Order: sequence, then structure tokens, then C-alpha cells
Amino acid sequence: MDLVSLIGTVLAFAVIAIGTVLKGSSLESLWNPAAFLIVFVGTFAALMVQTPGKVLKRAGQLLPLVYKPPLHYPQNLIKQIIGWSEVSRRQGLLGLEPQLDEMRDGFSRKGLQLLIDGGEPEAIRSVLEVELGTREQADIDAAKVFENAGTYSPTMGIIGAVMGLMAVMQNLADPSKLGHGIAAAFVATIYGIGLANLLMLPIAARLKGMIHKQTEMREILIEGLVSIAQGDNPRQIESKLQGFLP
Repeated sequence: MDLVSLIGTVLAFAVIAIGTVLKGSSLESLWNPAAFLIVFVGTFAALMVQTPGKVLKRAGQLLPLVYKPPLHYPQNLIKQIIGWSEVSRRQGLLGLEPQLDEMRDGFSRKGLQLLIDGGEPEAIRSVLEVELGTREQADIDAAKVFENAGTYSPTMGIIGAVMGLMAVMQNLADPSKLGHGIAAAFVATIYGIGLANLLMLPIAARLKGMIHKQTEMREILIEGLVSIAQGDNPRQIESKLQGFLP
């Protein structure tokens, strides 16, 4: 669990709640079912129109990673690849077969399997780079779902505010309803801007950062597997892979 992301999310909502109270309003004033429906459901509806179903599904799969991100340790990966290289030099490529059972990541497993099967270095690189590009683009498209939500929600908030003001204008003859009506109208604006800037846009940026790190890890893996297939010695491989690190 990433406590920083979790605390940041809680703090974002706490700031709005505390700020509302300090400004002399009440927490109850932040709740408006109509505004919630217009902003949240309206934003999701816009995403459904724009985004294919499989991309929406992938976005839902990526969302938990914001609070429970995968661990990226390139140094550990390099050590693992060096270990594979040493095994292959002593026992041959078939000596790496037991390593397959330890592979949880499908991409790593596929790459190691290509190596064990005796694939040519450039063939291994070609196959894995195509898959890398496909996976990266699919994940980037999924992350953009949250970015697009951050674009739509403020506009939906404005629509909600205008609709609320329209209702206020219809009750001008009753001054007792004006203050409450205007306040309720602007709740939609708070929902829209808050949803965009406190959740959707930060989530999109966080996911893109994780996708970039995952791509870097897979590039290291590809280069390592190709180097083993070429018969490079472990020291050469380590020196080459260290170049990926800052």
C-alpha cells in the first residue's frame, strides 16, 4: 500500500471539508444529489461515448495500482539477468527452464521462453519489442481515460451550476429560496473542479509515471535476454545494462 497516495487523497477531501467549515458553511451544504448525478454520472457517460469498452476495463484494472503500485527495482532485475547468464554458460540455455516457474510476469516469462527455445537474438528482440509497444500503448490509452475525465468533469460542473441557476431564476418570486438555490448550484462546480484536480488528473499522471518505469524495466529485460542469446559474458552484460540506470 502506498501511504503517500492514500494520505494525499484523504487530505484532498479533508481540505475541502475543513475549508467549507472555516468559511462559515456546513458540511451538509457540500452534498447535492442532483449535482452529484450531473457531474459524476455525466462524466462517466462522456467517457463511455469516447472510449472503447476494453480500454475502460483496462483503466479499471490500472486504478488500484495508484494505491498499491508495482515495485520497480532495476538493480535487482540486472542481478537476476546476470544470474541467468551465468547459468546458461555453465549448463546451457536449457538450464534456465526451472526459472520459468518463478516468472509471474507474462512478459518476462515469454522472453525467457524465447531464449530457452534457442531463438536468434534479433528475433527475440523483434518479438519482445512489438509486444512491449503494444502493452505500453494499451496502458497509456487506459491512463488517458482518467485524463479525459479530468477534462470533462469541470465542464459538467458548469452545466450543473447553470441548471441550478435556471431553477433559481424560476423561484425569484420566493426570496427565501434564492440563497439556498444559488449555493446548491455552485456545489456542482465544486464537484467538477474537485474531481478533475484532486483525483482524475493526479491519477492519470501517476499511472503514466508507473507505465514509463515498467517500460524501462522491460527494455532492460529485452537487452539482457538478447545479450545472453548472443553469448556475451556476464561482465559485459552487466556493464551494458548498467547504462540504463541514471
